[in-house]
Amino acid sequence: MPSITTPGGSSAGAPKSGSKLVSGRSRRGERLIQWILAAAALVSVATTLAIVVSLLAETVLFLREVPLTDFLFGTEWAPTFAEPTFGVLPLVAGTLLTTFLAILVAVPLGLAAAVYLSEYATPKVRKTLKPILELLAGIPTVVFGYFALTFVTPLILQDILGLDVQGFNALSAGLIMGFMVLPTIASLAEDAMSAVPHSLREGAYGLGSNRMQVATRVVFPAALSGIVAGVVLGVSRAVGETMIVLVAAGSIANLTGDPRDPVQTMTAFIASIAKGDAAVGSITYQTLFAVGMLLFLSTLIMNMISIRFVRKFRQAY
Repeated sequence: MPSITTPGGSSAGAPKSGSKLVSGRSRRGERLIQWILAAAALVSVATTLAIVVSLLAETVLFLREVPLTDFLFGTEWAPTFAEPTFGVLPLVAGTLLTTFLAILVAVPLGLAAAVYLSEYATPKVRKTLKPILELLAGIPTVVFGYFALTFVTPLILQDILGLDVQGFNALSAGLIMGFMVLPTIASLAEDAMSAVPHSLREGAYGLGSNRMQVATRVVFPAALSGIVAGVVLGVSRAVGETMIVLVAAGSIANLTGDPRDPVQTMTAFIASIAKGDAAVGSITYQTLFAVGMLLFLSTLIMNMISIRFVRKFRQAY
C-alpha cells in the first residue's frame, strides 16, 4: 500500500518511530510501578509474618511453663507476685467491657452523623462538619485518657450524675474511647453511603418515600458492607487502645462486669509491664508475648469475620 504524503512531508502510512519509543517507555514505566506495588505488598506481608514469629517464639516458651487451659480459663492474673497466677480471663473481661462501652457510644452517634452528612447536610455544611469531626481522630489518646481521668470521672460521673464510681473505672475509659472511635466509624460509613448511586435515591423519591425512608430503607442497606467494615475497624481500634485505659481504667486485673470498677485490659498490661523491669527470659517477660499473641489472634479473627461479611453483602452498581 503506498504511503500518503501529508503537507508536512511525512507519510501517513509509515510507522512512527517516536510513538514506538513512547509506547516502550510507558510499558517499562508500568512494569516499574507494578514491581514497586508488589514490593510494598510483600513488605506488608513480611512485616506481619515477622510479628507473628516474634510473638510465637516467646509464647511457646511461656506455654511450656503454664498450661494453655490455665492461661485461657484462669480467673486470677498476677504474673508479678511472689506466687504468680496466669489466668488471663480478667484481662479479656476488662478489654471486652471497655470495648463494649466504647461501641455503645461510637456506633449510634457515628452512624447518626454519617446519615446526616450523607443525606441531610448541604454540600457546604458537609465540607465544614466532616473535617471537624475527623479532627477527633488526630487528638493524642493520652489526652483522651487524662480528660477521662480528670474531667469525666470527677465532674460528670460523680458530681453531675451522682454515680458511685472509683477514681479509676471502666465507665469513663469506655465512654471516652467511644468518642475516640466515633470519627472512624462516621467517616467510613459516610463514604459508603455517599457512594450509593443517586438513581436509587431518585427512584425511592419517585415512589413517594420521604428522606428518612430513603436513608434507612434504601441507602443504608445498599451501603451495609462498607458500614460494617467501618464498625469492625472501630472495634479493632478500641480493642487495641492502650493509653486511655492505662490512664483512666486503672491497673487492677479485675474479673468484673461492673463498669464502675477499675479494670485492666490486655494492652494496658503490656504497656505497664514493658518498661524494662521484667528480666529477659523470665516468665514475666514471656507473659508480654503470650498476651500480645492473644490480642493479635483476637483482632485477626474479627477482621476475618468482617471480610467474609463484607464479601457476602457487597453490592456492585
